[in-house]
Amino acid sequence: MNITSETVAVITGGASGIGLGLAEAVVDRGGSVVVSDIRHDALPAALEHLNGRGAPGRAIGVRADVSEAADVDALASSTMEAFGRVDLVCNNAGLVSPAMPAWEQEPATWDRMIRVKVMGVIHGIRSFVPHLVAQGSGHVLNTASSAGLAPLAGRSPYTTTMHAVVGLTETLDIELRAISGALGATVLCPGLVDTPLGANSATLGAISAPSGPPVDMRSLRPDILSPRQVADAALEAVAAGRVHVAPGGDVAERAQARVDLLLRDIIGRAPADRG
Repeated sequence: MNITSETVAVITGGASGIGLGLAEAVVDRGGSVVVSDIRHDALPAALEHLNGRGAPGRAIGVRADVSEAADVDALASSTMEAFGRVDLVCNNAGLVSPAMPAWEQEPATWDRMIRVKVMGVIHGIRSFVPHLVAQGSGHVLNTASSAGLAPLAGRSPYTTTMHAVVGLTETLDIELRAISGALGATVLCPGLVDTPLGANSATLGAISAPSGPPVDMRSLRPDILSPRQVADAALEAVAAGRVHVAPGGDVAERAQARVDLLLRDIIGRAPADRG
């Protein structure tokens, strides 16, 4: 699915980070965007940025908490009322969990991550996909992480939910394509991205705010991706009908190591030993 002047996209967690990068990429291609975020006070600046950049597309904002089914239903209703259609559903909202072993993670952390990152995606599918099916075309883009392709020790709630989003998207794509070749789903699994995810998670109470001055990640990791780089890669994958997109320098290697280990355990020998 290509983005055109007729395209309408909805993006949760769209006021910053990858979500804002996706919104930029859509409006720059001429599409219209409904930017949603739980942080109501973050929406005006995001909309000013998107609508003031001289891009051919336009953006509106709707506050929603993706962990609440009623909020996502209302987001879908607002989208249809404003534009009469929806073509690209970006279930992007997310949080990060504290850094500690699985057995030390608080039940509240597991609950929060599942409600936002798993149920948030499910709510987006339930509220929006019937509109895509009814019009016979459209695409779902679910944001996960490279932690959905390979384990990330010390962040087990995050890793668990990211794996769930990958499996959910793979299954959704099969279900959608059984209805129409013009329907599909893609899961975005980027590596390290320069976003305020940690700061936003702290603001929302998911993790403790780090002490000391902000860290300049680009000075530490010159290879870190920008949100716009990730967004452009994601939309290229959507246009190509790919189920997986994983921008980032070391993501493929980490995924390959996991697959090799999986096959070794299942088959009983290393993949290279198969004859």
